[in-house]
Order: sequence, then C-alpha cells, then structure tokens
Amino acid sequence: MGASVGGELTGKVALVTGAARNIGRAICVALAEAGAHVVVNTKTSLDAAQETVRLVEAVGGKAMLVQADVTNAAAVAEMVRKATDAFGGIDILVNNAAIRKEGLLETVTLAEWQQLLAIILDGAFLCTQACAPSMRARGGGAIVNIGGMTGHSGAKQRVHVVTAKAGLAGFTKAIAHDLAVDKITANCVVPGMLDTQRDGAQPKHHHDKARLMDRLGSAEEVAGLVRYLCGPQASYITGQSIHINGGVLMP
Repeated sequence: MGASVGGELTGKVALVTGAARNIGRAICVALAEAGAHVVVNTKTSLDAAQETVRLVEAVGGKAMLVQADVTNAAAVAEMVRKATDAFGGIDILVNNAAIRKEGLLETVTLAEWQQLLAIILDGAFLCTQACAPSMRARGGGAIVNIGGMTGHSGAKQRVHVVTAKAGLAGFTKAIAHDLAVDKITANCVVPGMLDTQRDGAQPKHHHDKARLMDRLGSAEEVAGLVRYLCGPQASYITGQSIHINGGVLMP
C-alpha cells in the first residue's frame, strides 16, 4: 500500500490522455504525488495503462482507467462522463495523446496525414471542449497540451508531426483567450530530446541537433513542469509554450 498523498493538487481531478507509458505515465504519477485523482486514458495499450494505474496507486493516489479514442467525440464525452461519475468532475486536462511517425514528404499518405493530425489536434479539441464545462462549474482549472520541439524547429521526414505539433501551440493560445474568463489556464509544454521508450530507432533529428546538456532529458522532468503548471503557483501563466529540451532550441 502506498503512502498517503497530500499536496498542492489535493482534491483535484486530472484527465491525462495517451497515459499508458513514457511522458503520459510520468505525468499521471507526478499529479498523483501532488494529490490529484487521475483518469488514465488509452486507446489500445490496456496492459501498459493498467501499469500506470498501479504506479499511481503505489504513491498513494487514486486512479481509474478509461479506454477511449480521443478522435471520437462520443467516446470522449463518455470518458468525461465516467470520470465525473467516479470523481465528481475534472479540474485538469493534459492533452498528451499522439503518435510519432517519420516519412518522406512524397511517401506520406493522406490517410497517415489525417490520422496523425486527428489524434493530436482533433483529440485536444474534443477533450478540451468536453472538459471545459466541468472546469467552469468547479471554479477554474488547468489545461496542458504536450507539444513537440520539431513543431517549432522543423525537422526532416516529419511533415505531419511538425504540422500537428505547431498547430497545438496555436490551439493553446486560442483556448487561453477563450477560457481565461473562467479562470482556466492553458499552456503548452514542449519536450525535446528525451530518453523515452520507442518502438523503432531514435528519430533522425536527434542525430542532427547538439544539446547543451550532456544527456537526454527524462519523462519525469517533463512531468514536473506539467505538475507546476497545474498548481496554484502557476495561476498567472497562460497561453505559453514552455520548452524543455536541454538547450537544443531557444525560441
């Protein structure tokens, strides 16, 4: 049994999409350590997502696993309903769901383009639209979108990823304007050059860029920044893209 959790997010409820592994998993654990109840979302990686739930519970947190496709409006609405029934509402949304693919401009198919943009952009839009009423009713909230360094720097063979992540930065600014009146902040955390588990080789752009820090970053370091942005000390930060990349890119 984990230790009791108490922190700056005690009493808050967080929904984290794409939370089965890597950054999503680390964010779930960090928010639980801060006291939040966590809704762990995945589309297909049920075993890995269940491990995320176990890790949240190991630090004394409460978690529930909800399988849902974030590109499906009805599935998103049902996910939010389940979270609300279980925990009373949603205060924090972390739009992390994404897929990372590479391909030459000439060989990326329209279906691949549309799939990637749908997961990253449509997913963030649908989840934000579905969660905002609960945040408003609860007196405020925090939305953190997980961007990508190449959305700001560009990269070879990532036309769909670069486009989607750049769009997420713009989406962040738009919703920051729309939701500020409801005391809901919206920010974009932009990781780069991280040591995470991948199905294939490290991305090509990792070999083209030099870090000031002599190491790769960790998912836990990203999660620490997300935790801060969801807490009361960050209530005056909104509409920002905040980079965490070891000094590779300095916008």
